[in-house]
Amino acid sequence: MSILAGWKCRLMALTLCAASVGSAYADDQLAKVKKAGELVVGTEMQFAPFDFLENGQQAGFNKDLFAEVGKELGVKVRFIDLPWPSVLPGLEAGKFDMVGGPLTVTKARMERYTYTLPVADATDALLKRANDTSLKQSSDIAGKTVGAGKGSAQLDQLKAYVATLPKPPEIREYVDNNQAYADLAAGRIAAVANSMTNIAYVAKQRPEAFAVVTPPFGAKVYFAYCMRKDADSKPLADAFNAALVKMHGDGRLATLQKKWFGVAMDAPTTMPTPNY
Repeated sequence: MSILAGWKCRLMALTLCAASVGSAYADDQLAKVKKAGELVVGTEMQFAPFDFLENGQQAGFNKDLFAEVGKELGVKVRFIDLPWPSVLPGLEAGKFDMVGGPLTVTKARMERYTYTLPVADATDALLKRANDTSLKQSSDIAGKTVGAGKGSAQLDQLKAYVATLPKPPEIREYVDNNQAYADLAAGRIAAVANSMTNIAYVAKQRPEAFAVVTPPFGAKVYFAYCMRKDADSKPLADAFNAALVKMHGDGRLATLQKKWFGVAMDAPTTMPTPNY
């Protein structure tokens, strides 16, 4: 082989190596987001207080939180509104960068998706009438009537909890949470079991009618966002989590929680092990 031919081979090898490195960076989800200048988030805007439509415009905790994360990453955030059954398949098909549901963190989902750090408490708790002085703690529902969503995880948690009480309450199952809240306001039931985040929002919207019974009765669980479970998504997850930790430290996360949930909630800065 001539010296010239040798140099050509070396140049070709260096070119291929550079192309390989460039391809690796191109496949990195964080690099793609920064190059595009936007973070694309799939969500369902029918899940107050996280995402909902107000006068035809997006409102809620997600909009505000992702705006702050976008500032930290130096990108804009674009939401895609889809029916919930289409959101996770859309993520897996690569139609957007992450899901802004949020989702309850569970062991089964952690095997399939990369979660961000938790952003809110999803633990089950009780909502009562604001003027009900007989319900000071969760165990005070013994012998009363309590509502919960039919077929929900909250109903399962409620059944497990009331089995520990000396006089288990009667449980009424509701297809529509709003009907459960209406029955509660009318005095037909003593409390409604649901996630802490949901009932805190309901109590914030109607403080004259409702109040949250603390502490929660259910196993500790959290809401978080998720991405595809692959090496390419890890840099984006790390950057997103770094932004959340910063928001923890400067109080922005607590401020948004108080704004949308009515209370600041425990949201750990390391990923907890799910209870189920």
